[in-house]
Amino acid sequence: MHRLLVADDHPLFREAISGVIAAGLEASEVLEAASLAEALRLAATHEALDLVLLDLGLPDADGLSGLARLREAAPELAVVIVSAEQQRATVLEALELGAVGYIPKSTPREALIDALRQVLDGQVYLPPTIMRAPPAPTPSPAPLADNPLTGLTDKQREVLAHMVRGESNKMIAYRLAIAETTVKTHVSAILRKLRVSSRVQAILLASDWQRRD
Repeated sequence: MHRLLVADDHPLFREAISGVIAAGLEASEVLEAASLAEALRLAATHEALDLVLLDLGLPDADGLSGLARLREAAPELAVVIVSAEQQRATVLEALELGAVGYIPKSTPREALIDALRQVLDGQVYLPPTIMRAPPAPTPSPAPLADNPLTGLTDKQREVLAHMVRGESNKMIAYRLAIAETTVKTHVSAILRKLRVSSRVQAILLASDWQRRD
């Protein structure tokens, strides 16, 4: 049985998404919160929570600050952003702050359920349409010869391609038939070679260069 918390200040949206979850996820329970304060209280009093669906427009939170506060209060609790905001930079920043997924409010019912199942299975969900969006233009793009991806081994490129798809280390290990510790080693090497400090920065860099090729 999965227990989810929907934190959104619009009653109609909470009712709608609760109905979608009830119909699409068997044996699930949905709690509702109309504010960040209420979400924090429910997270503190319900240890069996599996996932929080957090809106960015709560009246007592400013954008991603609500995510940061929730992650600080309950660092072990999985949080997915469900928002009308679809800027790629916001999606990536949410992941930097510890969100395990980002679901646009315009997502169709079946796609929403698939995304929730993916997250509940321990994967990271990234909206494909946002990740395929062109990056912001840069004044002087680096020449193709300076592509940092050329320094990666074939296996590291393969792992990075799965990272760009939003797959977790566990899922990458399964798909490539290698140990999860081996995936972690590859990820560490990828970050070092790309000279970035986080998984999301590596995904962003790889996505940008793949579009230039």
